[in-house]
Amino acid sequence: MKVLVTGGAGYIGSHTVRALLGEGHQVVIVDNLIKGHREAIPSEAIFVEGDIKNQELLINVIDKYDINGIIHLAAHSLVGESMEKPGKYYFNNFCNGIGLLEAMIKCEVKNIVFSSTAAVYGAPNNVPITEEEPKEPVNPYGESKLMVERILRDLSCQNKMSYVALRYFNAAGAHYNLGENHEPETHLIPLLIRTALGERNCFNIYGNDYDTRDGTCERDFIHVLDLAKAHYLALVNLLETGKSNQFNAGTSKGYTVNEIIKAAEIITGKKINTKPAKRREGDPPKLIADCEKIKKELGWEAEKDIDEIIRSAYEWEIERNS
Repeated sequence: MKVLVTGGAGYIGSHTVRALLGEGHQVVIVDNLIKGHREAIPSEAIFVEGDIKNQELLINVIDKYDINGIIHLAAHSLVGESMEKPGKYYFNNFCNGIGLLEAMIKCEVKNIVFSSTAAVYGAPNNVPITEEEPKEPVNPYGESKLMVERILRDLSCQNKMSYVALRYFNAAGAHYNLGENHEPETHLIPLLIRTALGERNCFNIYGNDYDTRDGTCERDFIHVLDLAKAHYLALVNLLETGKSNQFNAGTSKGYTVNEIIKAAEIITGKKINTKPAKRREGDPPKLIADCEKIKKELGWEAEKDIDEIIRSAYEWEIERNS
């Protein structure tokens, strides 16, 4: 395959690129490096620095490298920020996403794996969540992703495009000496580890009165390496079958914030200072995947458990600071 990966210098993107390269495929990365990192780009990949809002650039890249499949990961992805700056998310995730799809149509490239999110489900009534659960996002981040899914559905019905939307849950962990290196960092596990290492004074627990077993939010955490493999298998399946589809990508196991804190304390061997804080707007109580569909149709299943996720993230943080 000759694959274009948008956002391929980012956290999930850089792992996905390596998964593709490991299977012997040619990879071209387009990334503006606002959130991505140049050092995360492997020498075997072709790198084009640029923004996906530049449709002319995308067309030139697709034509020049004879791209036959695209994995679209470039997006803003912070729930809290999306509540404060909804326009930023609709413009980048939705409007720029449409620009990419238009470039694909002009270049007659029909296959795309779209990085979607569990946030499209909002605060679901049924947990674990199947792909058929109603889509009722409670934040602009989830809404912007769902809007792209709907455009993809319409294009697929017109036979202009075939797509797989991967609705993944909480990516975490590290591999290939690559870990979460966001600025600012907002994700649970790296913030806990940095607190344990003394880089932060304390960890805020946003809400302790949710309808969960201990009152804190419950989430499904997936190792980034498992997620990278899911992207690869989704693209292979898409090129082989031409069948559009949507899949959850998670572990089907939920952990509360308090449970993750306890696990992180055991793995780091350190007491983590925490304090209660008010709920964050747009945070659903529970997000746990039902992954039977992707297991059945793609033969994919997450292999790494929560201890491996936390341990790999901890080891990466230690290495980063050494």
